[in-house]
Order: sequence, then C-alpha cells, then structure tokens
Amino acid sequence: MSNNIKNILLVGVGNIAKEYCRVLKDMGFSPDVVCRNEQKAESFRKEEDVRVFSGGIDDFLKVTPIAYDYAIVAVDVESLSIVSCRIIESGIKNILVEKPAGMNRIEIEKMVELAEANSANVYVAYNRRFYAATEKAMEIIEEDGGVQSFNFEFTEWSHVIEPLPYSKKVKENWFFENSTHVVDLAFFLGGVPKEINCYTSGSLNWHANASVYAGAGISDRGALFTYGANWAAPGRWAVEILTSKHRLYFKPMEKLSIQKSASVKVDSVNIEDELDLRFKPGFYKQTESFIYEIDDGKKKTIQDQLRDWDYYEKIDN
Repeated sequence: MSNNIKNILLVGVGNIAKEYCRVLKDMGFSPDVVCRNEQKAESFRKEEDVRVFSGGIDDFLKVTPIAYDYAIVAVDVESLSIVSCRIIESGIKNILVEKPAGMNRIEIEKMVELAEANSANVYVAYNRRFYAATEKAMEIIEEDGGVQSFNFEFTEWSHVIEPLPYSKKVKENWFFENSTHVVDLAFFLGGVPKEINCYTSGSLNWHANASVYAGAGISDRGALFTYGANWAAPGRWAVEILTSKHRLYFKPMEKLSIQKSASVKVDSVNIEDELDLRFKPGFYKQTESFIYEIDDGKKKTIQDQLRDWDYYEKIDN
C-alpha cells in the first residue's frame, strides 16, 4: 500500500505503545509520541528513534501546530477515556483506542456523544479480530454456511493477577479490561447476543463481583451459545465455533485447530501468521486496517462497544 499519510499521533510509551510504534515504523511511518513523564519519554526516544514529547496530552495539543490525521491511544486503562475525549475535542477525526476504551458505561457514553458531535471515527482495539487464525476461521465458517453454535471460556489466573501492581479499581474491572478479549472474539464470529441468560457465584479478594461464571443464549445470527469461567480454578481462554462440517478451536487463541465431521481427530490448521510472529499478534493487520481505512468489517466502533456494554455488565454481574 502507498504510504501517503504523514501525521500520526501515538499517545503512551508503555509496552503496548512500543508495539504500535514498531508496526508503524515497519509500515514506513514515524509517529509523534506523547507521554507525561520526561524520563520515560527519553527512554522511548532512544529505543524507538522517534519524536517523543513529555508533559501530557493537554499541554501538547495546546502548542502543536500539526493537524494529525490519525491518533492511537495506548495509555493506562484508567486514562483511556480521558485522553481519548481530549483528542476527539482537538479535532482529530480517526482514533484507535486500546480496549476497553473506558472504565464504565458513563465513560463510554461520553465518548460516543463526543465522537458523534465531532464527526470522529473512534475504534476500540480488540486485536484478536485481526489474528491470522481468526481470518482463516472466517473463511471456513463462510464456506460451511455459517455458525450453528459456539462456546467460550474466559477463565483468568487469579494467582497471577492478585499480586500485580494495579489499582483496586483496575482489578475490580478486570472482566471488562481483559476478559472481554475472549467475549468479543466469540460474538464477533458467532453473532452478538439476541437473548442471554447469565449466572455468577463466588468472589475473590481482588474481584468482588464473581469468581465463577456460566451462561447461555442465542445470537442475532441464530446461533446458540454457552460460556463459562472459573477464576478460582485451573483453566484458560478458549473459543470453539461449530458449523455443519467442522468444530474450530481457538485454544490457545493465536492458533486454530479443526475437527472434521464424523471424526474425533483434531488437527492444526496451517495459517499465514508471519505478521503475528513478527509483531504482537493482530497488531499489524489492525493498525493497517485503521490507518488505511480498510472496509473489512473487523474494526469495532465505540458505538459497538456501548451496545456490547449491556451484555458485558450482565455477564459480570
């Protein structure tokens, strides 16, 4: 693709921001990067060889003479909505914000209102939609005539999460910030809930809402689905998609396995995942779709995220 875009703003200098910077540089772009801390700015500057400005997004937008075409927001989860709203208000029309875009419904609603008032395109970065494994699964699903049913598991490893140095607020919202990666992929492939029944029990020291989850429903494509998770027991993320001819397994999520009709054998599916091996999986295709405005049906709008927040809240009690 032709590189005819010059002005890309990247907000944040953490690990996720570094992944975006690597992708953009490989595409031939040199983004301007903004963060709050000068020491972190200097480290990022040396490591990535791009322009980095410290002092925070508010001060930067007040003085920059550049009109940016695109902005990517990769700051800490508690600041995602605040930074994104400021960028929308500045007049930037195309924004990709890391999931889940906000900490609660109020923040998501505000982003939707601002995006629509400013005619901005705001997308939420659910990169698993852009995995090579997902792309291959979509081809198989289409060839088979669609999804008949699906199930998924979003078990989180409590023993790993509890000691992490995140705030209480972040841990309490862990389902929205992390588990929705699985939920989003499952409903992206099988259809969003038309009906859903949700059950929870238990709690954890760091997550009071629930520790055990189960539920079922029917999607807007007519596919029946079930889900489960137990954050106080062993488990892992997984999605299974069933068609008339195949059962497709995402377990682990970056890989695709397949079981054919009338067989118990499960085989690995060959996928063209060179980009997912070179970069954080899904990031290259996601960034490419965003920057070049590709109409691939994979990008998730902030309006979609507000719609989905209804069943997120039901699932997480």
